[in-house]
Amino acid sequence: MKPRKIPQRMCVGCQEMKNKKELLRVVRTPNGEVILDSTGKKAGRGAYVCRSEQCFAKAFKEKRLERALKQTIEAEVYELLRSGITNE
Repeated sequence: MKPRKIPQRMCVGCQEMKNKKELLRVVRTPNGEVILDSTGKKAGRGAYVCRSEQCFAKAFKEKRLERALKQTIEAEVYELLRSGITNE
């Protein structure tokens, strides 16, 4: 039996390829809202970030998350995402 392929995604913070289950998905929904996707299946454009504070800070500082989602993100939304990352 052939082993199952494990999906890989790139973290927007550190630019490293990692297993999809190790990363958190941030989604821009079709109506323009930016939220944290814990299931990994919500509809919309997604970007992946490591579960570390450093990767998230780098993605915020260099606006990598904004580029990946193709939308500007307000500071309040960043704080909600940051609290979601530290809680998980």
